[in-house]
Formats: sequence, C-alpha cells, structure tokens
Amino acid sequence: MKVLLLYPEFPDTFWSFKHALQFIRKKASMPPLGLLTVAAMLPPTWELRLVDLNVDKLTDGDLAWADCAMISAMVVQREPARRVIARCKQAGLMVVAGGPLFTIEHEQFLEVDHFVLNEAELTLPPFLADLASGGAQRVYTSAEYPDVRLSPKPLWHLANRKHYATMAVQFSRGCPFDCDFCNVTMLLGHRPRVKTTAQVLAELDGLYDLGWRERVFFVDDNFIGNKRVLKEDLLPALIAWRRGKTGMPFNTEVSINLADDTELLQLMGEAGFDTVFVGIETPDDGSLAECSKKQNLKRDMVEDVKRIQRAGLAVQGGFIVGFDNDTPAIFRQQLDFIQRSGITTAMVGILQAMPGTRLYDRMEREGRLLGSASGDNVNGGNIIPTMSLDALNTGYKALLDHLYAPTQYYARARTFLREYSPPKITAPMDGEHVKAFFRSVLRLGILGEERREYWRLFGWTLFRRPRLFPLAITLAIHGYHFRQVCDLHIT
Repeated sequence: MKVLLLYPEFPDTFWSFKHALQFIRKKASMPPLGLLTVAAMLPPTWELRLVDLNVDKLTDGDLAWADCAMISAMVVQREPARRVIARCKQAGLMVVAGGPLFTIEHEQFLEVDHFVLNEAELTLPPFLADLASGGAQRVYTSAEYPDVRLSPKPLWHLANRKHYATMAVQFSRGCPFDCDFCNVTMLLGHRPRVKTTAQVLAELDGLYDLGWRERVFFVDDNFIGNKRVLKEDLLPALIAWRRGKTGMPFNTEVSINLADDTELLQLMGEAGFDTVFVGIETPDDGSLAECSKKQNLKRDMVEDVKRIQRAGLAVQGGFIVGFDNDTPAIFRQQLDFIQRSGITTAMVGILQAMPGTRLYDRMEREGRLLGSASGDNVNGGNIIPTMSLDALNTGYKALLDHLYAPTQYYARARTFLREYSPPKITAPMDGEHVKAFFRSVLRLGILGEERREYWRLFGWTLFRRPRLFPLAITLAIHGYHFRQVCDLHIT
C-alpha cells in the first residue's frame, strides 16, 4: 500500500503565526504530530509520504503515486479538509480520515470511505485487520481510552523539518478539570494518562540526534495534570537529560494552579521550560463559576501570572467573552487584566459551543445555537448570547483593536519584561535569526506603524534587561502577526 498522509492547511489565525514565521523564513509552526504517530502504527511494508499542505503542495504526481489518503484535521481546518478530500476522490483514492474534526463531525463528510476515530491506538488496529481481510467497515470508534505507554515514537523523518519553527512531543492525554465549554475531556477523558519517562526521552533523543536544537512543544492539554509523576520522575529526568546538550527549550499548556507550586515551577524552569499557555478565560468570578472553571476562582490571577513569569515561564493566555454572566463592562475588565498582567500573547475569543460539551448540550436545549463552531475563536461564536449580538460584536472588535494597538501591546511587553526571569535554556542563534532581527528593523522600525513603540522597546530593553533583548524583538514580531490577524476581524 502506498499512503499519502495529508494535513490540510490552517487558515490565517491567531495561532498560525504565519506573519511572524515570515521573519525567520519558516512555513508553519510545527508538523502534524498525530499523523506522524499514526504513521508509526502502519504496517512496515507500506510506503508512506507526508504532505503537510501548510508547507508543501499536493501535486498530481503525489495523487498518481498513492493507493490511499489518510487525512487528519482539527475543526478549524474543516473547509481545507473538504477541498483535500474532494481532490483525493477525484483522483480515485480511498480516503481514510481521523483526528478531532472527524471524531466530532464525521457524519458531515459523505465522501470519506473509512473513519478511524477517537484515539488511533485502539481504533487503527481493527481497521487495518479488516482492510487486510477485505472487510473494512466505514466507522471505527471506541469509548475507551488507550494506555499511552503503548504509543510509538513519531516517524520524524517523514517531515521536512527545515520548514518548521517548532517540533512537538506528547507526555499526557486528558485533563482533571471540567470546564463546560472545553471538549478535551470529551475526547480524551478526565484522568491524565501519561507516557513513561523513557518514552519521552527516546522521542527527544530522536529529535536531538536529527540535529534539532530549536523549540519543542509538549502538546499536552494540561501538562501538570499529574503533578506527582512530573515532580518525582519526568522533570528530574529531563534535567539530567539536558546535561551536555544545547538548545531545545520547551513550552506547554498548564492550568493556573501551577502558580501555587513553587517546587514545580523551579523544576520546570530547570528542565528547560520557558513558556506556558494558561486558560485564564475571564477575570469575572461570576463567568468563571458559570463555566465551571473552579480552578481559577477566588484567586488574584494577576499575581499568579506574575509569580509564574518571575519563575522564568512566560505566560500566554486564553480569554473568552460572551458568557451569559458577561455585561458590556467585560471588555474593559479583560483589557485591564491583560495589560496589568503583562500577557503579550493574549488570545481573546468569543465563546463557542463545541459538540459533545455541556455548553453545547445546554445551548441546544435552550435553542440558542447558531450553526457550527468554526474552531477559530477570533472568527465569532455560534451561540445567541444574553448580551445582544451587536453589543458583543462591537465590544469584541473594540477590545481587539485596543489590545493589539502598538501603544497597548508594547506597554504590555515592557510590563512582562520587568517581571520575567531570563530562561535557563535558549535555542542557539543562527544566521536566519540574525536576519530576522534586521527584517524587524526594516519592517517594524522603519516602515511599520509601530516604529515609535518599536524603538522605545528596543532602547528600553538594551538598557534595562539586555539579556532579554532577543526576546523583546521576538515579541515585537509576534505583535505584528497579531495585528494582521486582528485586522481581518475588526475592519
């Protein structure tokens, strides 16, 4: 069997970083970890070819070569996935689909021949067995959660690594919390399932042996879901693994209660983590209670964020407007919180209801659904809010406009850089990063609308936090990307 592993293009979204990646001549943030892992589960006699449409074109030659196309996608890739599927069917290929988009919405893709849904460790083997015997069914699904200690190493050699800014590994699946808008627990369960430390180190060794020294993203939805294993096993092993090695800083996703654990903060910094994404959602306790975000309640979250920053972990934040409890005052509250906390990467979206969540079920019962969720929170919600739609959309656009205006954004960057402890591990500087600096001088410091703020940050950092100067330039470049994306939604 000759198999095309296909990953549809991401739209131009907040997390695509397409505009920032241009500065370092990269095409995408990271390769499709799920497809590379599935590739390792396929029969060794099969011929495999990865085509990530974020970095490569799908050619007629690829389609003529293949017997089968295996496609994985997230909800935000829905329309690009449709186009890829249609092209594969026109070429006469058998199409097999899996991943979050199809697990949630497989009934909407009539052209797909076979669906391998949920987690492939459980559903791929019976599909392969049935395919070999000539009796493959259309849908393979499972209500169970596999032991991730059985998950193989991704086949990194299939990806053209030079096109990516980051590589990805996974330590755990699942989250112990129960936010009503989040579909992670529906897909992956509440009990965090963890790989062995030996598995994680083997994956990192594989990347290091291939010459990778840039950033590695631990894609766990909540990396600290099992603190005991982290503190007693994985993090000490990562600290030991780093001895004698260079580069490969880590980032991941955590919950805000990381701020409560000084030991865990210290261990993560020593292990090489320098950035964490935190789902903050809202500074309003009523809205937090509404969505069952109990871990964020009754906290000084600004101080929590600063405590994490002072430990050497930059905080990226997820924020939501459009809860039933929200009034038009929420837009000012969100802006004030984000400015005071110094969160430069603040992804603010309108609440969306995803199938399988408690929020979706409630909105369906109340007759408040407005079509399908886009998967891109900056692209609007799919529910009828208690606030008027006009007030929500107007307030949201004004919030984005203020949040990423150069004056506000660069002030936030300085607030962050005052608190942040320089990371212990950094990626080595290469010629492309040096060129990115000069590109930023031209595009942002000379031609850009933000040039005054750019030079102010430039000088401020050189004199006050010189060790963080490369990071300051990176933040300026990220701000440029965020403004381009937000401009798509506020004009």
